[in-house]
Amino acid sequence: MSDAFTNAVLAWFYEHGRHDLPWQQNPTPYRVWVSEIMLQQTQVATVIPYYQRFMTTFPTVEALAAAPEEVVLQHWAGLGYYARARNLHDAAQQVMALGGEFPDNLADLMALKGIGRSTAGAILSLAWQKRGVIMDGNVKRVLSRHFAIAGDSSSAAIQAILWQLADSHTPNQQNRAYTQAMMDLGATLCTRSKPLCLYCPVQHTCQAYRLGTPTAFPQKKPSKSIPTKEAYFLLLENEKGQLLWVKRPPTGIWGGLWCLPELPVAIDLAQELKTRYGLIDAHIEARASFKHTFSHYHLWLKPLYVRGTMLMVNDELSQWCDKEQALTLGLPKPMLTLLAALDDT
Repeated sequence: MSDAFTNAVLAWFYEHGRHDLPWQQNPTPYRVWVSEIMLQQTQVATVIPYYQRFMTTFPTVEALAAAPEEVVLQHWAGLGYYARARNLHDAAQQVMALGGEFPDNLADLMALKGIGRSTAGAILSLAWQKRGVIMDGNVKRVLSRHFAIAGDSSSAAIQAILWQLADSHTPNQQNRAYTQAMMDLGATLCTRSKPLCLYCPVQHTCQAYRLGTPTAFPQKKPSKSIPTKEAYFLLLENEKGQLLWVKRPPTGIWGGLWCLPELPVAIDLAQELKTRYGLIDAHIEARASFKHTFSHYHLWLKPLYVRGTMLMVNDELSQWCDKEQALTLGLPKPMLTLLAALDDT
């Protein structure tokens, strides 16, 4: 292999890379696929316990395809970006419709829901041991810095340059090792902030290092200010000390998960409680607000502890639960924060 960059990355990986991650053991297409979807927007340390629990419950694509979506979402609760879980479930059913065997080519892998070019390349490389080219956040960062690629890294033009570079340095042999090496290099040395350039195997040819500005790459468009929203979340308690939980719509934030009832702040609260739940002369206590940040906005959660009688809830998407029951539903992190706050009062 004549590519000095590729050779250096591979030599570093064999000595310093990660070789004991759970999905590296018995790397079937199913196991690799689940790990790749979980690792999108999420760090390895966070993913490992989720992955292990997921594999215990859904050890095969057949088990995942046959499971109710709600159970799949429960195992995803806390990882965020819940569309990934719904796409995972849908794609498992697609695979079963193909006879239960994962495709071993790029086009057919990309036809599965939630699988893009990079994820398909990772499955080809890590599971099928075929040549696959990837472009996850780690690879984008390494290549952008090493070749000092200026310009908005999310633009089509820069993406094309990065994909060309990724393809040109991806070897035909030792492809699985190289794919993992590039992920590891970006995750452990060429990190987003405070990169460990002195330990980098390709430091001597890295243009961003020569410029003295490695963290200036990859470049982005000037960021827009993220809007802030706010909403009430009701800790609506009945005479048994249970709280009301509502299943969210299948799309949107926390899609398909169970949450406390949400109300907009610009309402007549007393009238809304009366209309929705038959609550008259309700006892309402405001609890400490807190902020949760999504990719495109900040949400201020304003909890209200509400008690009263004549609670009329006849909705199949609502249920009363004590704390222990609620924890079995699989709740997004802000809901766990709200429950934990109850213990402090």
